[in-house]
Amino acid sequence: MVVTARATIRPPAPSKIKILATADELFYQEGIHTVGVDRIIAGARVTKATFYKHFRSKDLLIIAYVEGRDRQVREWFAAQEAEGRNPRDIARALVDSINEQAIRPGFRGDPFINAAAQFADESHPVRVAVTAHRDWYAKRIEELFRQIGHPHPGDAADDLILARDGALAGGYVGDPIAAGAALHRSLDRILAEA
Repeated sequence: MVVTARATIRPPAPSKIKILATADELFYQEGIHTVGVDRIIAGARVTKATFYKHFRSKDLLIIAYVEGRDRQVREWFAAQEAEGRNPRDIARALVDSINEQAIRPGFRGDPFINAAAQFADESHPVRVAVTAHRDWYAKRIEELFRQIGHPHPGDAADDLILARDGALAGGYVGDPIAAGAALHRSLDRILAEA
């Protein structure tokens, strides 16, 4: 019998999943620095020993939170590609998805920008995780515009990401409908250049 690497990887423990889910909700809704470990332990209904078995520090949990959010975005792109959508449709679906997020109850802006704002030191592991996500995201959007045939895919990616960041911030502190409409107009201008 051949044992593959996949067969030897155990799924995460239910207690670890509960801790991550609780942290994800509380960090996003209330802010990373305002939520203490004891609050996460109570919300996840685990013991302190169980928490520290899975996460030796709050920083490691925060990094897992950022990486979990990153994984969601990567999975979204993978699902779009698995459906066989063309790049223009993926770009439009991305903007639609961003707009849907901004009008949901409990929307608090972009989780990556929020996390970065709470860690001023660019070399802090949380900022490094946020930067890794943003770098990947920028490359992924650039590749999307390259597939569309945009003459300047890097510039187009920069433009869309800036519009996205503004729409998420504007959607949180202002009118999410107006912010979403502005994001759609930005994408339409970018696609018209291709």
